[in-house]
Amino acid sequence: MTSPSVPSERGAEVGRRIGVGLMYGLWRPRVLGAWRVPAAGPVILAVNHSHNIDGPMVMGVAPRPTHFLIKKEAFVGPLDPFLTGIGQLKVDRETTDRTAITQALDVLTAGGVLGIFPEGTRGEGDFASLRAGLAYFAVRSGAPIVPVAVLGSSERPGRLIRGLPPLRHRIDVVFGDPFDAGDGSGRRTRRALDEATERIQKQLTAHLENARRLTGR
Repeated sequence: MTSPSVPSERGAEVGRRIGVGLMYGLWRPRVLGAWRVPAAGPVILAVNHSHNIDGPMVMGVAPRPTHFLIKKEAFVGPLDPFLTGIGQLKVDRETTDRTAITQALDVLTAGGVLGIFPEGTRGEGDFASLRAGLAYFAVRSGAPIVPVAVLGSSERPGRLIRGLPPLRHRIDVVFGDPFDAGDGSGRRTRRALDEATERIQKQLTAHLENARRLTGR
């Protein structure tokens, strides 16, 4: 059995440049705190998720190329080779997707940036319900987590295209301070991951509340 290929860093950089053009061409992103993302080494971006453009928005405005874990349902038709080509990771949410897990850990081992929607799917975008995957990747790799709040992407009034925010609408992307999920013991037990998930949820919720105060959203 062959091991999955390591996602392309060069492809992710191409994806970042495409994202820059699209996001700034269609909307008005306001990016706060991007300097908080470590300039080198493995990093996990934990992004709230209330709209389909949240991933492309963060991909476009993040200071480093980002490999997002994306549900396999998005990899349809020509989007499949495109998303793979720009270094994004296909994940089957209905099972333990060992290929996606291996590829995500490979990104971090290589010192890259992994993007995760820790709520697992689109919702209220308030980090109220986290899956254990984020804790697993953070504890296993030792990579710091940078919380990212995307605000304004789900506002409905004035939309010209159904399912998208109004064109030229301001969308705020707020990066928080990096933090470690583990307790320093290096434990990877179920209890350790549960405790890490609780710590992560508190940090992400606090960041989201601070981002809302900062932006007035």
